[in-house]
Amino acid sequence: MTEGTTSAAAEGADTLTRLEQEGEIAADYLEGLLDIADLDGDIDMDVEADRASVSIISDSGSRDLQKLVGRDGEVLEALQELTRLAVHRETGDRSRLMLDIAGYRAKKRTELSELGAKAAADVKNTGEPVKLKPMTPFERKVVHDAVKAAGLRSESEGEEPQRFVVVLPA
Repeated sequence: MTEGTTSAAAEGADTLTRLEQEGEIAADYLEGLLDIADLDGDIDMDVEADRASVSIISDSGSRDLQKLVGRDGEVLEALQELTRLAVHRETGDRSRLMLDIAGYRAKKRTELSELGAKAAADVKNTGEPVKLKPMTPFERKVVHDAVKAAGLRSESEGEEPQRFVVVLPA
């Protein structure tokens, strides 16, 4: 191995260790939250796409965790920000951690990927740009990825919370 390869491998290992640490801090924070709220849930940690990913799942299929998702994922978004702040407080570094509760985000990702692919197909057929409804940053990212995978380009326009994706012809 060359010196550059060795340092790149060490940097990758350092990043993985840092992301795993973020996941552990987040899991501890969320376990405390579940205890306070008297909710049952198991915590699963992973590293996906260069960010820590933490999921709260329930074996019983209980609807209790839905309280932590809220209407249109609003509570989930707030809990994600609080969890990122808890990680920041411990590490001093900004976290890009992703939180999922009861599979809400995974289901939403599938729906949004399909929406992005459909919008891209419409643009290919008509040659006209397609504007989508306002979305959260997470939702826009999923749609941008789906549009890119379809071979087109997209942009975000507008101001939060009314920011939306426009799918453009190639």
